Amino acid sequence: MATVVVPASRATTSRNPWPAVISLAFAASIAALQNTAVVPLLPVLQRELNTSLSAVSWTLTLSLLVGAVSTPLLSRFGDMYGRRRMILAALTLLVIGSVMAALATSLTWLIVARVLQGFVSALVPLSIGVVRDSLPRQQLATGIGVLSATMGFGSGGGMILAGLASGDYHLVFWITGGISLVAGIVVAFLVRDSAPPVKGRPDLLGAALLTAWLVALLLAVSEGGSWGWTSPGVLGLFGAAAVLAAVWVLVERRVAEPLVEMAMLVHRGTVGATVSSFLLGFSFFTLLTGMSGFAQASEAAGGLAATTLQVGVYLLPSTLFMLVISLFAGRIMRRLPAAAMVAIGSGVTALAGLWLVVQHTAPAHLYVASSLMGVGLGVGYAALGTMAVEHVAPDRTAVAAGVNALVRIVGGSVAGAAIAAVLAAGGGYPWVFGAAAGAGVVAALFAAGYGYLNRRPVTAPSGH
Repeated sequence: MATVVVPASRATTSRNPWPAVISLAFAASIAALQNTAVVPLLPVLQRELNTSLSAVSWTLTLSLLVGAVSTPLLSRFGDMYGRRRMILAALTLLVIGSVMAALATSLTWLIVARVLQGFVSALVPLSIGVVRDSLPRQQLATGIGVLSATMGFGSGGGMILAGLASGDYHLVFWITGGISLVAGIVVAFLVRDSAPPVKGRPDLLGAALLTAWLVALLLAVSEGGSWGWTSPGVLGLFGAAAVLAAVWVLVERRVAEPLVEMAMLVHRGTVGATVSSFLLGFSFFTLLTGMSGFAQASEAAGGLAATTLQVGVYLLPSTLFMLVISLFAGRIMRRLPAAAMVAIGSGVTALAGLWLVVQHTAPAHLYVASSLMGVGLGVGYAALGTMAVEHVAPDRTAVAAGVNALVRIVGGSVAGAAIAAVLAAGGGYPWVFGAAAGAGVVAALFAAGYGYLNRRPVTAPSGH
């Protein structure tokens, strides 16, 4: 029988590692905040930049897409040159991108800024790698839980920030840049690398192919409703995505040091976390974007005609629940398996979507859904990181965490494109909420099923 490979003892120093963990959790929350802060601003950006909603939605989708590609790439660079160095590099790009976005007066300029900001998504798996190297084994689940749960808290905090800024996107990005700079300074002082660097070669071809097929796929999904699902343009994009994806898989299976290890995606010890992470990321961004868009829609269109500040207030319960759960994540994880927590969290998140399918005519209905979403994501996100790495050898932690973060971000990217397609086809927001609920249900089933299959320890592949 295979067993989980963990060291008998960790080479920890006498230095207290928890200030470093807390500083990384703070930085991880900002990585999530910079994406969700854009969600309630989409109608504002559409109006102030004089463009269409489908066009302006790429300010969110492209940032997520860059995050999906840069996550495994910077994770690899972290192994080669040091995770602390890559964390600081990602935070530096976030500060630069935030300043550019704050000064942006055109959609093109803003998209370039958002591309730079997207690199910070790699901070989460890099931070998990630092935490695993720094904490004693008995504290590891707590450390990863704090990182994962505060990321969920940051997601809710982005919506609050946009509301408090009253929809002023310049102010939102100035604030994001300021707190990112503070986070970078704190990390520089408190975080140290303990893992020795390893030699390697970055898979730039794999990164280019991954970007190409994801762009083709997301563009086809987002424009299918307006161009027509059987139009030559959409069919051509789907065909290009399929061909490029096939070539990417072939390259990844043959290259010595792949961007994404195919075996890590499909192994029994990790596939449950992979699928659950993708679906929970899709469900989360679908709910978040759907609730924001629905609340700001005019009453004639069936919405609540809310301001960005009101949207932030509607979503305040989700932020509060995520914060509270993050404080108790370690205790919960000592009593429940990670897979069980992901299943419970996904199920509660699905319940939030189902609630909005049948009840969405008053602010009180959004408060209920926001509370359910906060509980579900707080519990689910706290355990996703552990579920992704608990069956992986210690030297593969960063790789497994990077793969898990990648699929979660891809799920969020697909959500933005799917919402645009549903609304363009005239489906309405109940269909959007129904899609979120369905994804949450399937995520819960996968997490529970693979948690049951892996009740006996297994080890994911330790190398290519």
